[in-house]
Amino acid sequence: MKRGSLYLFILLLIAQCMTPKNESIVMTVKGPISSHKMGRSLIHEHILVDFIGANEISDDRWEKSEVIEVVMPYLKEVQTLGCETLFDCTPNYLGRDPELLRRLSDSVGINIITNTGYYGARDNKFLPPHAFTETADQLAGRWISEWENGINETNIKPGFIKIGVDRGPLSELHQKLITAAARTHLKTGLTIASHTGPAIPAFEEMAILKKEGVSPEAFIWVHAQVEKDISNHIKAAQEGAWISLDGLNDKNPERYLTMINNLKNNGLLGKVLISHDAGWFSPGEEGGGNFKGYTPVFKKLIPLLKAEKYSTEEINQLLIDNPRNALEIKVRRQAQASGP
Repeated sequence: MKRGSLYLFILLLIAQCMTPKNESIVMTVKGPISSHKMGRSLIHEHILVDFIGANEISDDRWEKSEVIEVVMPYLKEVQTLGCETLFDCTPNYLGRDPELLRRLSDSVGINIITNTGYYGARDNKFLPPHAFTETADQLAGRWISEWENGINETNIKPGFIKIGVDRGPLSELHQKLITAAARTHLKTGLTIASHTGPAIPAFEEMAILKKEGVSPEAFIWVHAQVEKDISNHIKAAQEGAWISLDGLNDKNPERYLTMINNLKNNGLLGKVLISHDAGWFSPGEEGGGNFKGYTPVFKKLIPLLKAEKYSTEEINQLLIDNPRNALEIKVRRQAQASGP
């Protein structure tokens, strides 16, 4: 057994010993914890993003100490509002920095979770050269290795799979990305969060997942708020997908209430995920650029939900139960169709 695999096995064993029998875990940058210790969670945020492109990106483009100085007050602020876990959705070749995230988690005391996978959106600018030539199995092998052995030379494990596709019908390359994500899920139990947007690629992604034997319950439709026909939210959620409404800001909480009500009124509140897609430190910009905080969920949306007569239990379902159920580590296989 490789050292990384042994280390992961020990971490998982410790986590299992410290949690009740059959209780699931999530993988933070500091190691596994019980999914029931996630608390209120923001499932789609960013600490740092570098849009320079896969061919030029390097982690020497930012100083960790400077990033920490800029970001820490925002994490402390949202922590005081009740957030306990934050999923950092910055993928590899876009500024993913697991060691930075671990230092921030240590300093603030908030759970932070990073990812594996590749981001194909924006015309493939953030894909490394090998993503164009390797097979789905080869890409999946890279991502599975990060789960088994840690990211790069660290012992930090990813807690979910983050991919990205463009808005139209899936290209062959993006079909390969979702196929690789499906095969990674079946080996790791990591949930697939795919930057998607409109419904057309979302349903194509779900079709590929089912063909690969993966249930849509393992799929987060990221940026589902972009889809104008919200009846598609209902259709996707009924298939099992998680509907991620993750562009909340100070100016749009009423629109989010409409989308949440739509799902609630159809008995699907249990498939809704809420976040901001906020942050982030931008390398190359003075002072890290225009950082947007992580507070509108707590300062804007929750008061609006309460005014709409949402119960404490329903609010906790949106911010505690749904993130836990969506992102706990377990394999979600597509049920086989029964015969005639």
